[in-house]
Amino acid sequence: MIKTKSLKPTESELEILSVLWDKKNATVREVHEQLCKTKEAGYTTTLKLMQIMFEKKLVTRDDSSKTHIYTAAVSKENTQKQFLNRMIDSLFAGSSTELVLHALGDSKTTNAELEKIQHLIEELKHKK
Repeated sequence: MIKTKSLKPTESELEILSVLWDKKNATVREVHEQLCKTKEAGYTTTLKLMQIMFEKKLVTRDDSSKTHIYTAAVSKENTQKQFLNRMIDSLFAGSSTELVLHALGDSKTTNAELEKIQHLIEELKHKK
């Protein structure tokens, strides 16, 4: 996996990456069929996007057979961190506390989720 620091996938590219993260690798047709379950997308649009993503090094492509197999070249975790850090900096003035307060205050957080959050807080306290 390559660093995602300088890469900025678009929303459409993120949708394709999500399919590849779930499937590990896929053909354009497989990605297209998955995308069509949630939105209208033309096959040639999916193909072009994946070709652009290959040029941007967001995906790798095995072209040893007639049907190309694509794999995400960026990790889900690094991409999530990149977008989260950008969002914290731009929307919450660099404050992760503000992000958490908004996320917990504006949504229906389950008891199980709150317990996971509490467990994480305890782990972080013990590390310091």
